[in-house]
Amino acid sequence: MIEQTTRYGIGTTVPLAYDRAVERTKEALAAEGFGVLTEIDVAATLKKKLDVDFRPYIILGACNPPLAYRALTAERDIGLLLPCNVVVYADDTPGRSVVAVMDPVEALELTGNEEIRPVAEDVKARLIRVLEAVERTTG
Repeated sequence: MIEQTTRYGIGTTVPLAYDRAVERTKEALAAEGFGVLTEIDVAATLKKKLDVDFRPYIILGACNPPLAYRALTAERDIGLLLPCNVVVYADDTPGRSVVAVMDPVEALELTGNEEIRPVAEDVKARLIRVLEAVERTTG
């Protein structure tokens, strides 16, 4: 079930192993016109930098070029809030994963620029469809 998990995030917990959840999330992002610009393997980074173990966790920096262009033309410094972060991590229950997306309406509200709102709402609708697609994979 997709829900607002924090003021700034929307997510779902799915009965997919971590690797499959990451794969399915990338596929769903692509279907909605998002490319993945960055991938941060949080667990590997924490192991390398701090020598600590952490659950499998990835941060995907997703970008939809036409929407990014609309946002950038409305507010040049909007790049400070881009790309859209999407996280996938292993849940406490084996065989389950959490997929969550930044709420672009909340994040882009920081600008105070009303021209950004329609773009943010479009991005949010697409990201919710990404979450729905990942959920459907498990049904």
